[in-house]
Amino acid sequence: MIKVGDLTLHLPGGRVERLGDGTGTPVVARMTGKGLRRIAANPGLGLGEAYMDQDLTFDQGTMWDLLQIVGRSGGRGFKGRGSWIKRTRLAIQRKIQQVNGRAAARRNVAHHYDLSNDLYRRFLDADMQYSCAYFARPDMTLEQAQAAKKAHIAAKLKIGPGQSVLDIGSGWGGLSMTLAADHGAQVTGVTLSTEQLALAQERVAAAGLADKVQFELKDYRDLDRSFDRVVSVGMLEHVGAPNFRTYFQTIKRLLADDGVAVVHSIGKMAGPGRTNAFTHKYIFPGGYIPALSETLAAIEEAGLWVTDIEILRLHYADTLKHWRARFLGDPEIPTLYDARFRRMWEFYLASAELGFRYGGHMVFQIQLAKRVDALPVTRDYMRDKAV
Repeated sequence: MIKVGDLTLHLPGGRVERLGDGTGTPVVARMTGKGLRRIAANPGLGLGEAYMDQDLTFDQGTMWDLLQIVGRSGGRGFKGRGSWIKRTRLAIQRKIQQVNGRAAARRNVAHHYDLSNDLYRRFLDADMQYSCAYFARPDMTLEQAQAAKKAHIAAKLKIGPGQSVLDIGSGWGGLSMTLAADHGAQVTGVTLSTEQLALAQERVAAAGLADKVQFELKDYRDLDRSFDRVVSVGMLEHVGAPNFRTYFQTIKRLLADDGVAVVHSIGKMAGPGRTNAFTHKYIFPGGYIPALSETLAAIEEAGLWVTDIEILRLHYADTLKHWRARFLGDPEIPTLYDARFRRMWEFYLASAELGFRYGGHMVFQIQLAKRVDALPVTRDYMRDKAV
């Protein structure tokens, strides 16, 4: 598996393996027998668990340095769609992992987003955008790139003053507040996270936007009014493949006849698969990164127009690099959570970045409408408004 890089492994019993071609940052790691068995039995889960439990430690280099060697060696590259038997097995596993009814959706959201607002404050940008930034220039700071992301999405929504907007999965409220403050929209945000809701409401009150922005603890499927615009950033990944049809049918139901929607989601350049075992167990239970093909199939079934698609390739890799550096560099995080939790999150952030740099992950933004003439026929209006 290791074809490039400079990796030295100290194994149980004193055995030492030197792997790679000697290029790049040298990495020297030690592995216990338990760690070796874990990784051999289930690499997708075992590597992260071995690091969490210190069955894999580093004398030189970091977990990211190791994962980069794996990525450069092609260890996370596209392996093809596989046989029909494999594809059928994956489809069954997806259904088991991602039922995501209302009660399950709320539990899954709480598992990740209700950890602590203070934790997220320490590695996100000042506006607490927990999704892919938009690096319009390579020298942008994280704060600048997240502001550019919001402007980019607003341009695609083509918002006018007074228009009603639904923000599905509104998080800590930053996008909703920007659409209200900068574009004059009347925004309703829905979330299933009690921690996010409380902070978002505090932020709206402090900004003097309570007359323009409202947040609710509600499942998007339970809404019963129409909106001029619908935006969903980082939400589709939590829906689960069995619910894609319902998700897009709901967007159609909630969208005014001349309305516009923008869905921003992590995606895969390969076909449908399943959630990585480590991510499913420790980070995002019920989560799933969709392939563009299955997303478009659900949109077609819902009867929506796809009016624009943009693929953001390395933007999320750069976003995660910023997050990981801030997470590891914050001196207060060790007082919030124990060392095992910090190693778990370090592995999560590093392996996620690996997926975008070497594993075929990307972000897609899909613009949708109910009417073919809901938007101008050229993209000039986006260019004129975006950062």
